[in-house]
Amino acid sequence: MKIDVEYLQFMWPMRHFLVTCGDINRKSNIIAVSFCMPVSKEPPLIACAVGKGAYSCALIEEAKEFVVNVPLRELEPKIYYCGYHSGHEVDKFKEPGLTPKPARKVKAPIIEECVAHMECKVIQKIETGDKNLFIGEVIEAYADEKIVKGKAKTAFAEGNFPWKVYSIRFKKEREERNGK
Repeated sequence: MKIDVEYLQFMWPMRHFLVTCGDINRKSNIIAVSFCMPVSKEPPLIACAVGKGAYSCALIEEAKEFVVNVPLRELEPKIYYCGYHSGHEVDKFKEPGLTPKPARKVKAPIIEECVAHMECKVIQKIETGDKNLFIGEVIEAYADEKIVKGKAKTAFAEGNFPWKVYSIRFKKEREERNGK
């Protein structure tokens, strides 16, 4: 017998990214993103799905750029902090103790504690249900030498589907579907 399930649980494991947006000199934010992937080698394009109501969505729409930062496993508590909290309410650099640094080509900051960074200019936005899919052209990519030379690994999200991150949204959607 087959039963109804949350389809996302079968999409794991996925890598978690910390996407930065906005302007390092004015307002900037961090959003934890798992729905992020390469979509073209030439030109180099990355797609990131960001919730339409998210503070970061508005910042990306305004600035037309973002940075995909690659964290190591040691940053897991900070990744979850950035996933659970809104940039409308907290400073996601200050509160979890992450360090904003100037990017090379975009106004959005990089996260110093991350080991790789892909600076992107938005070339297209596609509305997809509750998310906006931002297609960004990678205009600059760089990483810590230890990662490039294979002396450290970036593997993350090897575990199960993160129910804690998505449980509130799923509960609300189920209640709305069932008329509660």
